[in-house]
Amino acid sequence: MLTLDKIYDAARVLKNNIRKTDLIYAPTINEKSQVYLKAENLQITGSFKVRGAYYKISQLSEEKKSKGIIACSAGNHAQGVALSAQKHGIKSAIFIPSTAPISKIEATRKYGAEIMLVDGVYDDAYNEAVKYQEETQGEFIHPFDDIDVIAGQGTIALELIEQLNDMEAVIVPIGGGGLISGVAYTIKMLNPKCKVYGVQAAGASSMYNSYNNHERLELSKVATFADGTAVKMPGVKTFELCEKYVDEIVTVSEDEIASAILTLIEKQKLIAEGAGALSVAAAMFNKVPIEGKKTVCLVSGGNIDVNILSRVINRGLMKDGRLSDITVELLDKPGQLREVSTIIASHGANVVRVRHNQGGKGMEINECYLNVTLETKNEEHLEQIKKTFIEKGYKLLPTF
Repeated sequence: MLTLDKIYDAARVLKNNIRKTDLIYAPTINEKSQVYLKAENLQITGSFKVRGAYYKISQLSEEKKSKGIIACSAGNHAQGVALSAQKHGIKSAIFIPSTAPISKIEATRKYGAEIMLVDGVYDDAYNEAVKYQEETQGEFIHPFDDIDVIAGQGTIALELIEQLNDMEAVIVPIGGGGLISGVAYTIKMLNPKCKVYGVQAAGASSMYNSYNNHERLELSKVATFADGTAVKMPGVKTFELCEKYVDEIVTVSEDEIASAILTLIEKQKLIAEGAGALSVAAAMFNKVPIEGKKTVCLVSGGNIDVNILSRVINRGLMKDGRLSDITVELLDKPGQLREVSTIIASHGANVVRVRHNQGGKGMEINECYLNVTLETKNEEHLEQIKKTFIEKGYKLLPTF
């Protein structure tokens, strides 16, 4: 059973082994709410996961430790287990889905773990880890459906209550549910009036579906760049705790997640991975009722693969109307590009790229089209530019 005593014990064990992360005021996230960010992306290993992993391993008997430990993870739990095992002088074998970012895989390897890559997503890695555990009799450290792990994650709520004792809402990312289970239980025990909201990526909404249908449901597939939450089915224990202590669960789109990552970079100078930015996306796009409330967004991790960061930033710019394409139909004659550039410059937009194509299906022989990628202020700014083109007699074509 999960108890406050266990969570307080986890806090005692973790006190000198993890970082008490900052709570950062972020007024630009949602202007109608007082938003604070719990920066677990600045935790050692770059994620909250080390809390649950370290506490779980600390509770093992010497006999169990001697047989080694086994885990499966999309990356963050892997790093938490590997580091915790290293600190306890224990061998670890970590099963990681092949879709996990290379940066997370290599970081885990550097902590001394033996890495086993498995084709597929988290659930496929889990199945292989279970088989290996049966063969070796090592101790399996579940990433979320374990009371000691949940208790470790619940220590975040103890810190929050100390840092902002009059908070009125907390928004928590959900994958398998270990984080929100620990946080929700602790908050409801100590501050029952505080609302606890969960958020998932729309392409990996296993807990959302289960919570709203009042039974554990498995997704046929998951599709999200928030790889840390790509779980097909919530845990038994975590589902039960969520049903009892979580007020509402919502989902956010990939574009909304990208926009949240971009906002954290620009406004707060913080790097978050997709899973880590879920709570911020929910606050930014008013997915939960936080107007007028002191609200904490739990930024759960910052281990984003730098190879996709530029793509995520571009996606966020497009979502915010700050990076856009327009396609203009023109006569193929000198001076046309200058006229197009003059219109764009007069509105204070910046041309990033120009592509010129001669002719096309349904067009006259002497016609062409010009595709221009622009940096604009927002959607309204873009619409003003389009309106000017139309007023000056230009035809705008659909952009694909």
